[in-house]
Amino acid sequence: MRKATIERATTETKISVEIDLDGTGQYDCKTGVGFFDHMLEQLARHSLIDMTIRADGDLHIDDHHTVEDTGIAIGQALVAALGDKRGIRRYGSCLLAMDDSLVRTALDLSARPFLVMNMEFPTQKIGNFDTELVREFFQALSTHGGITLHIDALHGVNSHHIAEAGFKSVARALREAVEPDPRKGDEIPSTKGML
Repeated sequence: MRKATIERATTETKISVEIDLDGTGQYDCKTGVGFFDHMLEQLARHSLIDMTIRADGDLHIDDHHTVEDTGIAIGQALVAALGDKRGIRRYGSCLLAMDDSLVRTALDLSARPFLVMNMEFPTQKIGNFDTELVREFFQALSTHGGITLHIDALHGVNSHHIAEAGFKSVARALREAVEPDPRKGDEIPSTKGML
């Protein structure tokens, strides 16, 4: 059962995340941050990981805590759902084009978190959403999901397209990495014998 539910409550946010790694990309995301919900929907749809996400955050201050804490909770849910990672592909990559944007992602479900992100946004906001929060989300996801994550925007002139291509590219790479590898059987994909 590659499913997990994470409840995270702080003085700043209350987050609930449910995921099913063997889903079909169904989503129900309500964080109170419209553009972020749109990005989470892309993450679910293109990873084929079913996601139900609820966030109640201190949006009267700004969106930062809500976005970051949601990334933390999704990362924790991935760790819980993957268990000891037996039989997964472990690695994933995607070169994704969306209109003017081209984003390359490579990731490893290594349990060694590291983020390398080269994405420049021509604007500071997408609607009311701060573009700097894209990095905050992926940093939280990488750290708490134990993911070595490299994201590079190779082209792009529209901030919305760059961000969306980034989320879709990560989603497709994640889909590949969490999939069962029919050639691995029940093996842990590491010469160390654990991840």
